[in-house]
Amino acid sequence: MNRDLGVWTYENSALVLIDYQKEMFETIRSETSAELADVNVRLLARTAKAFDMPVVLSTVGVKYGINGPTHASILSDLPGVEPIDRTSMNAFEDRAFSDAVKKTGRKRLIFGGLHTEICLTFAMVQALKDGYEGMFVTDAVGGRSQSAHRTAIERMAHAGAVPNTALALVTELFRDWKSPVAANGREIIKWYFAEAQKQTTAVQRTAQA
Repeated sequence: MNRDLGVWTYENSALVLIDYQKEMFETIRSETSAELADVNVRLLARTAKAFDMPVVLSTVGVKYGINGPTHASILSDLPGVEPIDRTSMNAFEDRAFSDAVKKTGRKRLIFGGLHTEICLTFAMVQALKDGYEGMFVTDAVGGRSQSAHRTAIERMAHAGAVPNTALALVTELFRDWKSPVAANGREIIKWYFAEAQKQTTAVQRTAQA
């Protein structure tokens, strides 16, 4: 199945972000730290806005006081995008969410979500079943353990989803420095390198302490 998908472009893709909330970030225990995952999600958000891609943003349990809202850092990079709050673990079982995805008019969905093994995986396998093509960004997500995270990645890949990483995705979406969005891509990548370096520096300082 994956051989038929080819490279993805910003013209035919939509970004779907699920449950980037405080409670989820606090329990990431897999290979990408919560801090770096936040930066990588913001890279995806900035890319979608710069390339004029539709964005669907969802939270779980805010109305019922179970979880807090979307991280403020991520919301700040998605002006005009309203989170869709739901109660279901599988986002596609929420009518408002599934309708919002359908309304994008795109059949290729780029997913990020927390945690990898629950809300991301459930939405991904459902999207594939419903006829969408799915890609997930492995360093913009995280699980409650390394085992849970890696098992979820394997499950999604076996189901036909395409794994990618945040920076690779940005370059894949425009792919040519003569592209109409190349200037936007250059600015986003420059921002990302600066933010990622802050995380690397913070880790180095911690290790030296």
